[in-house]
Amino acid sequence: MKLKLDLHDIFNKGHEIDRALRGIIDEAIQKKAALVEIIPGKGSGALKKKVLRFLDQREIKQLYHRVEKDGDNWGRLFIHFRHDVSTGRRGRGR
Repeated sequence: MKLKLDLHDIFNKGHEIDRALRGIIDEAIQKKAALVEIIPGKGSGALKKKVLRFLDQREIKQLYHRVEKDGDNWGRLFIHFRHDVSTGRRGRGR
């Protein structure tokens, strides 16, 4: 399952961006989604940097496996998750 979050509509509302990012991560964990696509858009790159800073916070970083920057579209990021099926817990890669 893949979830998608497009930040174009809230690009200038910092608090709402953080809330939307946390919401999509929580939804991915709840639904055991393997991938979340985040679209900060191309623009100046400031929103993408804000998203990456958010994802790099210790309490957020422990919730996902890895972040991938799209090589074909630099206005898009992918957050990968691993879920341990046997225990229902989210797993961390090495």
